[in-house]
Amino acid sequence: MKSETRDKLMGVSVATLCSALYKRGLKTQTIQDVRPVRPKGRNMVGPAFTLRYMPAREDRNPMTVFRDPKHPQRHAIETCPEGHVLVMDSRKDARAASAGDILITRLMVRGGAGVVTDGGFRDAMTIGELDIPAYHHRPSSPTNLTLHEAIDINVPIGCGDVAVFPGDIMVGDDDSVIVIPAEIADEIADEAVEMTAYEDFVVERVKEGHTIIGLYPATEENNLALFAKWREANGR
Repeated sequence: MKSETRDKLMGVSVATLCSALYKRGLKTQTIQDVRPVRPKGRNMVGPAFTLRYMPAREDRNPMTVFRDPKHPQRHAIETCPEGHVLVMDSRKDARAASAGDILITRLMVRGGAGVVTDGGFRDAMTIGELDIPAYHHRPSSPTNLTLHEAIDINVPIGCGDVAVFPGDIMVGDDDSVIVIPAEIADEIADEAVEMTAYEDFVVERVKEGHTIIGLYPATEENNLALFAKWREANGR
């Protein structure tokens, strides 16, 4: 992704991106029932690198499978490109963990931009202390082998009821995570920056006591004129 696009997406909310995507008919891009392990006060932005879990079968998932250096879970951690977000399809099942603090620490050290699962993390409180944005459904202590078998890397997946294709742009804030199709990420970023500027103007006006009628949305020309002056004064 372009560095300019990344910078723009770092400064907009998931809520604003939802509205921009909705205008294009994309209504279900927000990953459901996933939230920050701990809010970071900054956005997570990066292309998706995916890992898919399937239901575990006991004869295929003894603890010894982790000895294999090509085990898909371990291999995903070691091959996720720098600046990418590792996105895990855990079938919305947090009864067993998708990963723990050691693996997420390794991902962080390798330059991962973040990690998302629709399942749970073990050692979640430790992951929350790491300097990498991490999103899950809830803490989960059992090893992934209990219920999940890591089976595919960097293939199309479903995460929290959203289709995620490798290279899609993931954006997370302190509320939630959204998936932007890669081919429209640049234009969505541009539109979201414009929307954010107007929303910041609106918030100032509302705090000053102005009605939202005619202001949000901007159906009165006077408000657009005031917005133009506000942008000039604030360098927006």
